Amino acid sequence: MFELDAEFWVAVAFVAFIGGLIYLGVHEMLVKHIDQRRDRIKAELDEALRLKEEAQALLAQYQRKQRAAEQEAAGIIAGATAEAGRMMAEAKTKMEEFIARRSKMAETKIAQAEAQALADVRAAAAEAAVAAAERILTQVVKGEVADRLIVKGVDDLKTKLN
Repeated sequence: MFELDAEFWVAVAFVAFIGGLIYLGVHEMLVKHIDQRRDRIKAELDEALRLKEEAQALLAQYQRKQRAAEQEAAGIIAGATAEAGRMMAEAKTKMEEFIARRSKMAETKIAQAEAQALADVRAAAAEAAVAAAERILTQVVKGEVADRLIVKGVDDLKTKLN
């Protein structure tokens, strides 16, 4: 009959092994394990995709915020520049007004000094005229008439010149 050689027994052992694996449901466990791994990898890929989309949304949001901040900064700089220009114009106007007031005060003081000097010169001239008139009248007119004339003339002259 048949001679049972080693190859036959290897084939029988292999078929028995495969049959045992099928009986124990190893193929179902392998398929289940592969499906679980596939599902886990798919979930990780879905999570990575979701995270990527969130990161892109955050990036877009921060870029919008950056543009808004740059626009705000430009507005602040423009406002500060305008305010500085306004302050400079205001300071220039105040300085011009100050200089005009000081000039006006100086002119007023000069006019007052001129008026005072003119009054002093008139007073000195009046006193000199009175003294000269007194000398002339004392030399020409003598006596009681001369004294009355001198007193009356000096009084009249003082009231008219001052």
